[in-house]
Amino acid sequence: MTRYYLDDNATDLTDLQKRLETSDLIPSHEPLLDELDVKFAALRTAGIESLADLRTALKSSTSLASLSTASGVDPGYLQLLKRTLGGFFPKPRSLNEIDWLEGSFVSRLKEAGLTNTKELFDAAQDGVDLLATKVGVDVAEVMELVAISDLCRVQWVSPKFARALLASGYVNAASVAKADPESLCDAIVDANKGSKFYKGKVGLRDVRRLVAAAAYVPRH
Repeated sequence: MTRYYLDDNATDLTDLQKRLETSDLIPSHEPLLDELDVKFAALRTAGIESLADLRTALKSSTSLASLSTASGVDPGYLQLLKRTLGGFFPKPRSLNEIDWLEGSFVSRLKEAGLTNTKELFDAAQDGVDLLATKVGVDVAEVMELVAISDLCRVQWVSPKFARALLASGYVNAASVAKADPESLCDAIVDANKGSKFYKGKVGLRDVRRLVAAAAYVPRH
């Protein structure tokens, strides 16, 4: 079964440090790189071994303060680290955001207990045909929605942007991870002519970040 998210238990601090060091961080997150070796060494000394440990320790203001005291790492730095890590685990998108779907289709999915992209992605692990039969909807519609759900596992990808990726020929997170950024950027711009799927502009640097983020999404 393919996980919706990165396995934080299997990701140690060395893996996380490498990801931060090799990522093109947005300007507001660049301070994370200041003395990164020293700070991560301090976190290890405080008993943090994995990304899962770190997320747990940063979850509440109380536990974050405790980690700051135990490690000597400034709480402001830990808050910034928490925000950055949150982006590695995109929140499941509600099916209500996929506003191009027919109401009856959405109602059938909700009746089956499927209300967001994670629930739909997980339900499709046993096969799209089986899911379509269970819910009582068309297989083709389910296939498109499962593809949208898969693409929404990538950081920064919304349902509308996922449609643009799908129209560009990129059907899942794995295909985005393998993409040539320049080719992908051109394909997205072409697919979204006239703001067909989303408003705004996505540049090459954005797409490079997207491809890099997709590389960390669990694959089939």
